Amino acid sequence: MNDAGERLDHFMARANAAYYAGCDPFADFITSPEISQMFGELLGAWVAVVWGQLGRPDPFMLVEAGPGRGTLMADALRLVRRVAPACHRAARLHLIETSPRLRGVQARALQGATAVPACWHDSLATVPDGPMVLLANEFLDALPVRQFIRRAGGWDEHFVRHGAFRRVPASFPPDHPARTRPVPEGGVLETCQPALEFTQALAVRLRRWPGAALLVDYGYDAPAWGDSLQALRNGHPADPLCDPGMADLTAHVDFRSIADAACTVDVWGSVPQGRFLSALGLAARCAQLERAAPKQAGEIRAAAARLAAPERMGQFFRVLGLSAGVTGDLPGFAGRRTDDATANRET
Repeated sequence: MNDAGERLDHFMARANAAYYAGCDPFADFITSPEISQMFGELLGAWVAVVWGQLGRPDPFMLVEAGPGRGTLMADALRLVRRVAPACHRAARLHLIETSPRLRGVQARALQGATAVPACWHDSLATVPDGPMVLLANEFLDALPVRQFIRRAGGWDEHFVRHGAFRRVPASFPPDHPARTRPVPEGGVLETCQPALEFTQALAVRLRRWPGAALLVDYGYDAPAWGDSLQALRNGHPADPLCDPGMADLTAHVDFRSIADAACTVDVWGSVPQGRFLSALGLAARCAQLERAAPKQAGEIRAAAARLAAPERMGQFFRVLGLSAGVTGDLPGFAGRRTDDATANRET
């Protein structure tokens, strides 16, 4: 750290590495797979359909980035085993996870889930070559961001020193997709280079080997600006700059910049999570579970509403698809991305 302090993205990366190594993140927040098995099952159905659109490759790499407890993948594979056994046999499971503690949790959740045991990776770079289907739910939001503040004639950048922000004169990254975004004086524009690099690596991989990727997270798809850095500690909002390593730090995902970074492959969406899950058959799966467990019907309906209702996660969370070598449209999307994609963001 110099006299100016520590750049925000360096601070965030260090804090989150310590948090995921030593804390239980699921005591602080609940993700869609933990709300209901329907989420993972619908994504499992999506995998099976996309596998067919890829020509039923055997084997293919089934990859999850940021697998959490392994709940999403366990639910997805259970569904795939039942409805598409050939796809299940062809799947080679690869998990991108840097936390040794979470790897252990995932190993227990996914024991016996596939014929070939899962492999873990620190990054996409070491996933073996071959056709691939990748899922990433609430993975991008935890990647470290920089914050630039517009001032007359240029930019300042947020550094962290002694638990507070300091503004330091800086140059905005010249190659960032949001570099021409109009921001009023005093406004904050966030960038997430690791998210762009991950997306660009996905695009390179998909150009070399056919496949598809699904990115699900909370964020926005408009040319927006604003400070979205937030922290959760013991399940409650906290000061993101205090006690680094004791809280989960996240920021909203800029899906417009992510889509721009992946422009060398087919880009689908982003669309609201509620619309996407509805297109995959959420209502029908909800009704099936209600018939199977009528005493839990109210809980099942409430979980479906939490995932898909516009006032809940249905609008706030968004879904982006990437593909190459896939026949037809990606399931859950009305068509490839166009230049007039818009969405709302609170700033």
